[in-house]
Amino acid sequence: MGEKASNEKAPKKDFVKGLKAEFNKIVWPGKETLTKQSVAVVLSTITLGVAIAVLDLIINFGLNIVIG
Repeated sequence: MGEKASNEKAPKKDFVKGLKAEFNKIVWPGKETLTKQSVAVVLSTITLGVAIAVLDLIINFGLNIVIG
């Protein structure tokens, strides 16, 4: 059928070595990139919030006209 999975756990030293190796592969963004991306996220959040608020007001206005 297939190979059976081993239930043996890796020793803690191997786990820590693997963790350190993966951590060293991380590429951290520079200050300029981080600033640009943060500004983009804040502006898109504000834009989306305003769009949702406007839609909410329009729907609320429409419902008030229909309901009376």
